[in-house]
Amino acid sequence: MRKEKFVSVIIAAAGKGKRMNSHINKQYLNIGEKPVLAHTIEVFNKCSFIDEIIVVTHPDEVAYCKEKVINFFGLEKVTKVVAGGKERQESIFNGLKAVYQKCDIVVIHDGARPFVREEYILKSIDEAIKHKAVGVGVPVKDTIKVVDEEKNIKNTLNRNVLWAIQTPQTFDYQLLLRAHKKAIEDGYLGTDDTVLVERLGEKVRMLMSSYDNIKITTPEDLYIGEAILRNRK
Repeated sequence: MRKEKFVSVIIAAAGKGKRMNSHINKQYLNIGEKPVLAHTIEVFNKCSFIDEIIVVTHPDEVAYCKEKVINFFGLEKVTKVVAGGKERQESIFNGLKAVYQKCDIVVIHDGARPFVREEYILKSIDEAIKHKAVGVGVPVKDTIKVVDEEKNIKNTLNRNVLWAIQTPQTFDYQLLLRAHKKAIEDGYLGTDDTVLVERLGEKVRMLMSSYDNIKITTPEDLYIGEAILRNRK
């Protein structure tokens, strides 16, 4: 069923990662012997049901990304490296405009999330063909508190209905494009792509992912990433 659809992947790698406290973009820091971004793209590059990969990176890093990651590691499914915008949402929209004109399904994934498993990519594509919008995530482990501006607890949320959203997030291409255009029209800025589709009144399916599908955000995450990499080897 998947083979009947043209599947494009947009890798979001335009963020500077201020919480990393590094002069190097977090996507280009090494885990093991490869940059985080190379690990990430490789998973999709090896997946036979992916037809093309668009990498969206910082405007100042387009040439570096092509030379040091795409070409150096032979990631041949990457068809374009495009410049991102000031916000993630703008970067994804730039990616949506760059995909192949006959794209059916589009997969959005964080460049700093290198431990995604192929099985979740394939499940997401299958579910998106059926339901048009799919997210992956995991139930939260911690108790979640709502805190006011004075740092006082206002409310304790029901942990049983709370999930931490991850990527990949997978969509019918035309649906996600419409959701982005609507957000631009309304001046709305979301934190991920599923919320843009939710604003249209569309349902988004949630799939169980894994807790090791972490996003490299802080220096501590690099140590955790090294441990995950060793464990998988």
